[in-house]
Amino acid sequence: MPRAGLDAATVVAAGAELADEIGFAELTMARLAERVGVKAPSLYKHVAGQDDLNRRIAALALAEVADTLGTAIQGRSGRDALGAAARALRRYVLDHPGRYAATAGLTATGPEDPIAIAAAQGIAPFAAVLRGYDITPDQMPHALRSLRSVFHGFATLQATDSFQWSADVDDSFDWLIDLVDRGLRATPAP
Repeated sequence: MPRAGLDAATVVAAGAELADEIGFAELTMARLAERVGVKAPSLYKHVAGQDDLNRRIAALALAEVADTLGTAIQGRSGRDALGAAARALRRYVLDHPGRYAATAGLTATGPEDPIAIAAAQGIAPFAAVLRGYDITPDQMPHALRSLRSVFHGFATLQATDSFQWSADVDDSFDWLIDLVDRGLRATPAP
């Protein structure tokens, strides 16, 4: 019989919190079991195993990112929306490095896979930001990949303390937002 109060959502939330604390690569079923106060085999009543746990944490993180970005861009457009989305993503990555790391390199098993659904929701706010620029429909996939690459890259590098220069990291991030904004405004229609 499952432990009272323990269900799949609780297990996944605890796994996400633990991943943020110790790093996603260090998250194991045994460590999670210890965190929630059960023996490791008890977790299998709630998740199918490590891969299932990892995918559920990734889906959770993608959904959280979607909500965070969506809230950040409400009522904004152009550079203001771009900056709000970029800062929201960066803050999320810095606050939740373990669960965000779970999102990298996943392949959805189909359109109904929670990963696919959450990923589509997560990219929607950036698509909304891009609608404030002169981006044509055929340029949209390239623009979305570019936005994700630059802001994901910056945030994940910062989360791993990879910026060791003396320049202020916030100033560098603002510089990056300005650079991307100028590039998007200069993008010629084909």
